[in-house]
Amino acid sequence: MAYVRKVTRLWCRALRVDQWTKNGVVMLAWFFSVADASQRDIVRGWESFLLAFGMAGAFSLVSSAFYLLNDVSDYEEDRRHPVKRHRPVAAGLVDRIVAIRVALVLFATGFAYPALVVIIAPGRTLAFATVLAYTVMQCLYTGFLKRVPYVDAITLSAGFVLRAVAGAAVITAYISPWLLVCTFTLSLFLALCKRKCELDMATSSRPVLKKYHRKTTIAGIWVAGALSAGEYLTYTLRSKMGRAFPWLWVTGIFVALGILRYIWLSRRNQDTDRPERILLSDKWLWTILAGYATTSVLAVWVVRI
Repeated sequence: MAYVRKVTRLWCRALRVDQWTKNGVVMLAWFFSVADASQRDIVRGWESFLLAFGMAGAFSLVSSAFYLLNDVSDYEEDRRHPVKRHRPVAAGLVDRIVAIRVALVLFATGFAYPALVVIIAPGRTLAFATVLAYTVMQCLYTGFLKRVPYVDAITLSAGFVLRAVAGAAVITAYISPWLLVCTFTLSLFLALCKRKCELDMATSSRPVLKKYHRKTTIAGIWVAGALSAGEYLTYTLRSKMGRAFPWLWVTGIFVALGILRYIWLSRRNQDTDRPERILLSDKWLWTILAGYATTSVLAVWVVRI
């Protein structure tokens, strides 16, 4: 039994299960559709939630496949990194051939779900096409885009937009363009914070980091953060959702506070190369998230009473 637990923990690390939280972006369309009276029929019952949740699971499997392939591709570089050298593939705990085989299985399993959705509901072809586009983009990233400064961060950010589109497509829901643009800039903000932290930790471990300029990266962080806050505020004021719930703009205060808190953490190099760890461990971010959730519920509740 102890051996099974050890192997399970090893593969959870190799597949980056802790980073599956990133695929929660797939649920954005469902989440915002719940409060949208014009889409109430779409999200009625459990069917739409399960469809979106299944798509999040598919992205989790496909992204884990790429984590393995990236670890195999970056084997030598990761072995020189102070943190990444402890990853199962870089540490020699998972054989590279085995990692490739598991990645292929994950690809097949991840694509099975959107393919099944299209077979049952041909009108939702966009959901499958989005997963396919994400896969092609990640192949390009693994192949050469990750070696191009700033383009690598933009590519990662585009992946989150595709996740959001897939979540909307699988339940045939409308998602505001403002929300998609905000998703992109916020993802770019997090990606640049990650690069800035890596610059401060170990520039020699990844060739692309040598092409990054620290001041330019910091400026990009501030610009992306400001754009994210501004775009979200615009969404709460000018979108169909914003017009339906006039007090929704208050949630933008917590979005801005969250961005400022993350910038402060980035300046102190506190694990901003691992956003999922920061989100799970920083008490102030948890407080800000709780404030966002509370004001969101109140903004909807005030209109409905």
